[in-house]
Amino acid sequence: MTTNDADGRGDVEQGGNDFERVRGRLDEGEAFGDMRNTPYYEDAEYPTFSDAEFERRHERTREEMDRRGIDVLVAPGGPYHWSYGGGMLWLTGHRGWHSMVEYAVLPREGDPALVYSFGGTHAEATRQAVYPDDVRPSQGGDFGGVVAEIAADRGYADATVGIAPADWRFEDYPPVDHMERMREELPEADFELLSDFFHELLYRKSDEEIAYHRTAGELCVDALHAMRDRAEPGVTEYQLAAEAAYAAMDGGGQVDFLIVGSTPMDDPAQVFGNPRPSHRELSDGDIVMNELAIGYEGYTCQIGIPICVGEPTEQVRTMFDEVTLPGFKRMEAELRPGNDLAAVKEAGEFFRDNGYQSRPTHLHGIDLVSNSPHIGPDHIRADDHEREFQPGTIQMLEPNPITEDGTLGQFYGHTYVITEDGAERLTDCPHGLLVADW
Repeated sequence: MTTNDADGRGDVEQGGNDFERVRGRLDEGEAFGDMRNTPYYEDAEYPTFSDAEFERRHERTREEMDRRGIDVLVAPGGPYHWSYGGGMLWLTGHRGWHSMVEYAVLPREGDPALVYSFGGTHAEATRQAVYPDDVRPSQGGDFGGVVAEIAADRGYADATVGIAPADWRFEDYPPVDHMERMREELPEADFELLSDFFHELLYRKSDEEIAYHRTAGELCVDALHAMRDRAEPGVTEYQLAAEAAYAAMDGGGQVDFLIVGSTPMDDPAQVFGNPRPSHRELSDGDIVMNELAIGYEGYTCQIGIPICVGEPTEQVRTMFDEVTLPGFKRMEAELRPGNDLAAVKEAGEFFRDNGYQSRPTHLHGIDLVSNSPHIGPDHIRADDHEREFQPGTIQMLEPNPITEDGTLGQFYGHTYVITEDGAERLTDCPHGLLVADW
């Protein structure tokens, strides 16, 4: 990993107000809002990928643009789970949280540009952290207008403009007002909504990307152990989630999601953790179900291991030792390059064969966050290029056996990178139930 620390990015002018001209007028909104070349944040340090890595991404993206006949790619990114920055993050290194969506703009030739929600000091800090020199504020939310300005500045006012999805899972596109402004400002351009543009570019990772996933995996383990260490009678579910969040952020990570729920082991009524951790207080004899997704600079891993508050009951221990862990290991053994995805599905039949059911998800891939392929007891959903496990792909193995009466589940999940000769577990901690000892 390298660090971007005042390497000169942001020194080139893309319009805006040079600091020397406005340094005495910072109380004026127009002067402050688009100031450039300030001394602010020049000593800030951020993890970043190498220039060669970004150039690799831009080259691959342009190959796909050529294949689809696109002259300018508009790659949205937002703070929501299903993209976690999306194509914007992959092309520029920027994750946004100020607005529904922001944009990377990549022309067929030349460097990308970033349309960022805010100006002023927010934009100046962002210029130090991201790849492009050209970072432009949205001018008070005129995102579409600024995208059009970039296309015109680069000589593509009458070109074919491709719009990638903002949310990959459901193929949601940018807001209508953003699209209308692009069309208004580029009346001679042709606009095309692109389906599933980035998955095939992202699903196999470079060595630099795997290093980020590896750090995210370490942070997942730290977050899970922080919850175990806090789990005692009287602590609430949301306080456990807070411990996980602190551990992740204290290690330089970010929270993607924290699913935390609890139920009595001797009278269970929960098969999966609570996606909205509640104010329920733990009691001696509870079991805490969880699934955590932690990111490092946008690259996530996931983990989930039941936490027993006190000694496991006989039912919980027997289910884990005889069903949950053996079933998981059968699936884990199928994670190797060239193996068909169907092998994991077949291994998952172990649960039904032993009198248990399960949630309908056994495994999914991770691009930046959850993505294809998806494997469950009754389905395999995958593109043609990923019907077999490929080296460099990230896979989340997460079977969740459930008792026949539907009252107790045990989600158990770890993140792996497929290697040339097998699979490496990125969430590296010993297999087994976790037991809180207060």
